[in-house]
Amino acid sequence: MISLDDAVTARLESHGQRFEVLVDPDAALDIKRDEFDGELEDVIAAEDVFEDASSGDRPPENALEEVFDTTEPLDIIPDVIKDGEIQITAEQRREMQEQKRKALINQIARNAVNPQMDNAPHPPERIESALEETDFRIDPMERVENQVDEALDKLRPVIPIRFETVTVATQLPPEYAGSGQAKVREFGDLEDEEWQADGSWVGVIEFPAGLQNEFYDLVNEVSSGEAETQIIEDKDDIKTR
Repeated sequence: MISLDDAVTARLESHGQRFEVLVDPDAALDIKRDEFDGELEDVIAAEDVFEDASSGDRPPENALEEVFDTTEPLDIIPDVIKDGEIQITAEQRREMQEQKRKALINQIARNAVNPQMDNAPHPPERIESALEETDFRIDPMERVENQVDEALDKLRPVIPIRFETVTVATQLPPEYAGSGQAKVREFGDLEDEEWQADGSWVGVIEFPAGLQNEFYDLVNEVSSGEAETQIIEDKDDIKTR
């Protein structure tokens, strides 16, 4: 379950009765869209249906039977969310907006590069500053993933930016290959790997271009700075970092 502080109220009015449930706001949106695939118990603040959630008052059982044909809260809660309205206070809206704004900036920073600076990653601070120069406003009731394209459209007139992936070949010396390769291979999509005769490991990893600095930090950490890396531009052009 989630805490009451993190929950919003979903309210349904039917048959002259009001039904309210307490649920995570993002999960509520997923449930409304039939996109929720988690456990309901993990995203509600109470396994209960209320007439007034703020006071804890509950509707009569005969009202639950009349509207939902059951009194089982876990069967009723999704119906209240799907057919009702999500109620959020001004403070909850501000908090949700700020959380999603940070998540949006982080997602863009992880995937975006500056094409005018040899595809160098954009720091989150630069993206945040550029967004403030636009009229883009995060929608607290919409998933972050669905707002990325609009944010990019607003950013492009302000800073040079595009989404790209990068493919990097990494060679770990024998003394670091055993433990280090497990961490490196998990960083992105492992496209190819090979164990060398001397015990060293070579792996080709594809990941969002905005994570290049994090990737090189990881490689240096697992190899005490002794790994070798190459950015693979294409089959014929390999650029040594």
